[in-house]
Amino acid sequence: MGNGKSEIGEAEVGTMELIPGGSVTTPSGFAAGGIHVGVRTDWDKLDVGIVASEAPCVAAATYTQNRVPGASLVVSRQHLSDGKAQAIVANAGCANAATGKQGMDDAIAMAQLTARKLGIDPHDVVVASTGVIGTYLPMDRIGGGIERMTLAADGGLDFAKTIMTTDTVAKHVAVRCGTWSIGGVVKGVGMIHPNMATMLCFITTDAAVAQPFLAAALKRAVDVSFNMIDVDSDTSPDDIALVLANGLAGGAPIHSGHPEAPAFEAALERVCVTLARKMVADAEGATKVIQARVEGAASVEDARKAAREIIRSVGVKTAIYGQDANWGRVLSAIGNSGAAVAEEKVSLFFQTPDGKEICVFRGAPLTYDMAEAKSCLAPAEVHIRVDMGLGDGAATAWGSDLTEEFVRLNSVYTT
Repeated sequence: MGNGKSEIGEAEVGTMELIPGGSVTTPSGFAAGGIHVGVRTDWDKLDVGIVASEAPCVAAATYTQNRVPGASLVVSRQHLSDGKAQAIVANAGCANAATGKQGMDDAIAMAQLTARKLGIDPHDVVVASTGVIGTYLPMDRIGGGIERMTLAADGGLDFAKTIMTTDTVAKHVAVRCGTWSIGGVVKGVGMIHPNMATMLCFITTDAAVAQPFLAAALKRAVDVSFNMIDVDSDTSPDDIALVLANGLAGGAPIHSGHPEAPAFEAALERVCVTLARKMVADAEGATKVIQARVEGAASVEDARKAAREIIRSVGVKTAIYGQDANWGRVLSAIGNSGAAVAEEKVSLFFQTPDGKEICVFRGAPLTYDMAEAKSCLAPAEVHIRVDMGLGDGAATAWGSDLTEEFVRLNSVYTT
């Protein structure tokens, strides 16, 4: 994660194993599937999917901060209020947002149809929708698709594809720690901004986990991952990050004082950060990922504010797209972030493609090789580091550059 101390301690991740091709069905007891029903008639992709556990799960979630939540999100929050769930049903192509009573009825029907298929309580089904706001779900086609859908232990990739909208690649990951594993899938490449962006994230684990600890661990993981990315400063009505823990790996439930608690938190954070970075790398129209590392801030919260402001700044995004080493825009973004800043103590660095750094500002402009600075912006991932010189607070944020293709995609999204 750039220079300075990572948010994930090396001691905590030493036994963590990345599972090639892993997804939400990597942990034991989970099955998934996807099907094409034509939620959007101009699409030919998979657009309805299910993830289900063979055993009831402890559950926790974080949600969009948008004040006009979609119907599916409202229903899911109600179903998750007891900290339990066993299945997820999701669709792409229609957000089921701004759809009034019919939207609520349709979201409830999706849960009921899925529960009937699986033989479980409808209140144990989480419902998620993503796509165009203000259109209704084609429930006749969705109902038939749910009935026909086949779930399998290797169906995680199909499910990952069903939740894609303008995403160009399916985004999934899994890690193993000893006897248990964590798998995850995410969608989202536009309307991406801290406070939960236009994203659906579903995480599964076969670890036994106490619900209060699971909820706290998820919040901390989201704070350093999905709440530290930006594409276009917009958020949507449907965003959710959900984790289901079915406990089939055995053992006593992991809680805050459990010996495996640090490893579980590290693994959950690794899954969330990996998925967040995949989102930014696939951002609408993007050619580059921008990583902003802020160190030496007066507090962690100040570091997060400054890092987020750097990667959300339109001036920074466009400068990096054009490979213009305009460090003044970075400094201005920091000053606009709300974080404590003492200009004379700030140092600003660009990282060269071979991993070295050049300092372009240290309390005042420095003399440096302009061609070398420009070369720092050539790679597909551009690294910026800032030392605020005020304390020990540190944070990392990731964003995308802003291009003509982003404007084109978003000017024709519904037509």
